[in-house]
Parts: sequence; C-alpha cells; structure tokens
Amino acid sequence: MGQFTHLEFLQNIGSQKPKTINNHEAQCPFCQVDQLENILAQQDTIILLKNKYATLKDTFQTVLIETDQCQSDLSLYTKEHLYQLIDFGVHHWLEMVNSGKYTSVIFFKNHGPLSGGTIRHPHMQIVGLRNINYQHNINKADFMGIEIASQSSVEFNLSNRPRMGFFEYNVLLHDLKDLQIMADYIQLAVHYILHHNHFKCESYNLFFYQIDGQIACKIIPRYITTPLFVGYSIPQVASNLDEIVDRIKSIYKL
Repeated sequence: MGQFTHLEFLQNIGSQKPKTINNHEAQCPFCQVDQLENILAQQDTIILLKNKYATLKDTFQTVLIETDQCQSDLSLYTKEHLYQLIDFGVHHWLEMVNSGKYTSVIFFKNHGPLSGGTIRHPHMQIVGLRNINYQHNINKADFMGIEIASQSSVEFNLSNRPRMGFFEYNVLLHDLKDLQIMADYIQLAVHYILHHNHFKCESYNLFFYQIDGQIACKIIPRYITTPLFVGYSIPQVASNLDEIVDRIKSIYKL
C-alpha cells in the first residue's frame, strides 16, 4: 500500500459539533467543566481531554482547554499562565510522540472565524495520526526567514519562504530549557497579529513541529485563502518583509 496522504473526515460526527465561534447564543461546552468527560490530565484551569467529537478516522483526538476564561486569548495571558500552558501542551504532545502509538502527532491551535475552528473558547488540539507522517509535507525552508529576535537557543523570524503565503512567523527552539522564551515569542507574534497587523485580523493558527532535532512553531494570520494556493498550491511572499520586521522590533523594543 502506498503512503497515506488524506485523512477521512467523518461527516456524521462533524455535523453534531457545537459551534460558538460565530454563534454567541450557543452554550460553550468548555465552560461546563463539571460536565466534561474523559479528562486525561489537568493543571489548574488547563485541561486535556479526549475529543468528544472525533471527526478524523484513524486518529486519536484530544482537546487542550487553555483557560476557564471563555473570551480570553493567548495574547492576553499572564506570563505565569502562558508558561504553564506551553509547558503543559508541549509535554503532553511529546508524550504522545514518544509513546510509539502513532505515525506522527500534530499539535495546533485555531483562533477566530477564518481559522477553521468551531469553538470560541481558547483551546488547542493534540492529534495522534495512525497512518500519516506530517513531516513528509514539511522541509527546513518552511522555517527560514528574516530574524526578528533571538535569545539563548530560540530564534524568532518572519518567513521568506512561507508555506501558504504572505506573512508567517516562526519560532525555533533548540533546547527545551528555553521553552519559556519560545512562549514569549509566540505570544508576541499573536499579539502583533491581533493588535498591530496592517490589515485587521481576527483569526490565526499556531502549528507545532519537530524538525531536525528542534521544535518549531509557525504562527499564521488567517484571511480568505488566496485562490493561487487553493487551486495550484502556489504560495506568495510579500514584498515588504523588512518593513514588517522593523515595525515589530519598534513596537516591542526588540
């Protein structure tokens, strides 16, 4: 059998999923903590549980509820909560990776109406893929870019070879002891996207990767996807990357 390339989406389950990202009248399932089932781990208000609506065949889907504050966001977290969240998430992601049960494990976050998510409440997802190796679809060039800042073993850059197009921010971690520095740069990128982006942006994704012995996080502001990418898988790169880098350095005194 050849290499698996597609996940099967179980439409009958997907149609049952609650949707609060655009429907403010709908009840948020993550706010009803006493009704949550299949909790796998918990640390204060951070909860990892088995996904009740497992829409992807041949996977193990979990949800990481980030906080009990439904209208909050990663850009607003205190440093204490931010560090606790990133440490908790990376720890459980790597634990699933090292379990040997899956071909690969993906760790990501959707935020906002154009991110692909359905629930407003801040959360991430850790998904074990039984047949697909996501690393076959990435390469080192995806994480290269113009340096914005660096500290210890962590680099923060703006991609000059974006995977999808335009502006993609990368945070590269070479040593787990510097995970808090990585968390700081991730939060900074999210804050910039939501509050200082040239065009108003309410949606973004975070994606975590393992590549060449390091951990990478790609932060992508989300708009309507360009038809060049949808139809031809041709990414576009913006002509003013240096200007954006200088703007971020100026705003955040980097």
